Amino acid sequence: MTKPTLRRLMAALSLGLAAVAVTTVAHATHSWGGYHWARTTPQFTLKLGNNMTTADWRAHLAQTSSDWNSGNSAVLTAIVAGTSNKRCSMVAGTTQVCNGTYGNNGWLGLASINITGGTHITQGSAKMNDTYFNTSTYNNPNERKHVVCQEVAHTFGLDHQSTDGSSQNSCMDYFSNTGANATSTLSTKPNQHDFDELNLIYAHLDSTTTVAMIAAQVAAFSQGPAAAVRDISDDPQSWGQLVRQSPNGRSSHYERENGDGSRNVTHVYWTLEVAERCVSCDHRFQR
Repeated sequence: MTKPTLRRLMAALSLGLAAVAVTTVAHATHSWGGYHWARTTPQFTLKLGNNMTTADWRAHLAQTSSDWNSGNSAVLTAIVAGTSNKRCSMVAGTTQVCNGTYGNNGWLGLASINITGGTHITQGSAKMNDTYFNTSTYNNPNERKHVVCQEVAHTFGLDHQSTDGSSQNSCMDYFSNTGANATSTLSTKPNQHDFDELNLIYAHLDSTTTVAMIAAQVAAFSQGPAAAVRDISDDPQSWGQLVRQSPNGRSSHYERENGDGSRNVTHVYWTLEVAERCVSCDHRFQR
């Protein structure tokens, strides 16, 4: 084999490997643990309980619902009257969405879901912390849109496309619409890869529905205590054990086993400041 021919073969091989790498990135999964709402139909509508207290947050939630409904996805959303409170207690069969001054606890957004049967979601909550969103750093519409879009989608069973701070132009990344990027509309809504991933997560049908699973839980445990034990309070200790954290410290995943056999899993989106202070710390214990 001549040297020019060998060089051409090596170049072709390099291009092929590069193409494989690009394809791998483009089709990387961002399912959150395979968690999903049980349903027996190809498409279902998740009720979003509107507990937003201000006109701007209500408008951002309406935009989030519209954006997630704009793709050809197995998951649709419908905004309904909220039945929760500032604490954002979960309500069976829904995702309750709330804003409030939750305190200087380090987090911007928090999404929790209750899991039964290993992977099936029975209820969820998504919180936005106005203690930070009322400050000059985070108080802009693009950052608010980014966070509410992401926290709601976690309760579908979606994880992040990226946590390194780069923009994938998806609200499921950790691009920060703050500072010099405050006027940027990048990463404020889902992209096609998010819809593709939802269709992968919900590609199969279940033999039962979330509603039926909830009925079984209530039958096994009295409704009051069962509902209480499956909820997440404002106390970070209620999140359970730290399971993983992003390399830059902005994202943490917690899990807690409940007395009724279910499990709570929680995604926490930390502020820039708390993550920079100690990247590898469990931020719940930072002062």
